[in-house]
Amino acid sequence: SLPLPLYIRKTKGKEKAINHPLYLILHDLPNEEMTSFSFRETMMTHLLLWGNAYAEIVRDGAGNIVEIYPLQPDKMVVERDKETKKIKYKYFIDSKQIIYPKEKIFHIPGLSFNGLTGISPISAAREAVGLALAVEEFGSRFFGNGARPGGILKHPGVLKDPEKLRKQWEEVYRGVGNSHKVAVLEEGMKYHEIGIPPEDAQFLQTRKFQINEICRIYRVPPHLIGDLEHATFSNIEHQSIEFAVHTIRPWLVRWEQAIHKCLLTPSERKKYFAKFTMDGLLRGDFKTRMEGYAIGRQNGWYSANDIRELEDLNPISEDKGGDLYLINGNMLPLNMAGAFAKINNDSKEGGETDGNGKKDHKYDGASSQK
Repeated sequence: SLPLPLYIRKTKGKEKAINHPLYLILHDLPNEEMTSFSFRETMMTHLLLWGNAYAEIVRDGAGNIVEIYPLQPDKMVVERDKETKKIKYKYFIDSKQIIYPKEKIFHIPGLSFNGLTGISPISAAREAVGLALAVEEFGSRFFGNGARPGGILKHPGVLKDPEKLRKQWEEVYRGVGNSHKVAVLEEGMKYHEIGIPPEDAQFLQTRKFQINEICRIYRVPPHLIGDLEHATFSNIEHQSIEFAVHTIRPWLVRWEQAIHKCLLTPSERKKYFAKFTMDGLLRGDFKTRMEGYAIGRQNGWYSANDIRELEDLNPISEDKGGDLYLINGNMLPLNMAGAFAKINNDSKEGGETDGNGKKDHKYDGASSQK
């Protein structure tokens, strides 16, 4: 959901390249069927589950990009042409094979062994996911049996039809709705429980560990999925900032560099670049932001309008000083400190007086610097 503008480099700084055809595609509408948010959400789903995200690039007669459509990663094969040694993309759909040159594919790879295609995080961590599924299945069966482990019905004699007795027992006592019913045993039968109690098998602890284990695959802090055991009011803000820096940012860099590589021509790469705006994720609480703004304002790198723009407020007009950069008046360059020290020393020995008899100490900044 972060803003994704296209910028143009200036001699000093940068500005949004709103006139470039790619700006509207990245920021608003990648194609006529999807918004920028839904497009990025789809691509990130592919990237997080399959390790690769692909999209078809559609250009007009002048070579400008007009649309980008996502492609299904499970139907894409990336190969290197044996003759030309260039990368080509084979897309299999509806019993057809479409071969795309690399110029027509927007490809974002994840963690990779060969530098071309990414590996699926789910495949790489299949054991952790498999254990979580096994624990889930155990829990469903456990509670499906009325939260009672399996056991043995012991009869003192010989049963003619044991299968019939088993079915009758399950019809009466199996299932959550039948749990805690009083069992009636006839003909001297006894019930012996042989299942392992869930606390002995550490069922709940295993489930909780696997939840954190899957979070660890994607470096997601547990508090973001509702596990607040280790989260406090004092550290949850820093955990969120760490999530933005250590989890979100690497994915954003993959996006930005893939855009630079696949969607810009060699000549455009020298002037244009795309960059996500992360300010909203890295901002602290209101008090922390105001203290930071005050430091920037007093030291001259923030104007009032710079601060108001960061807070989504309308600017102050120029005649009211909205664009002024201010510094504290009690600060001076280091090479002028000696001149002030000399003036202070002279004031102790004497100086000129004004008409009221007060001493007047004149300071010539230019001569002092000389």
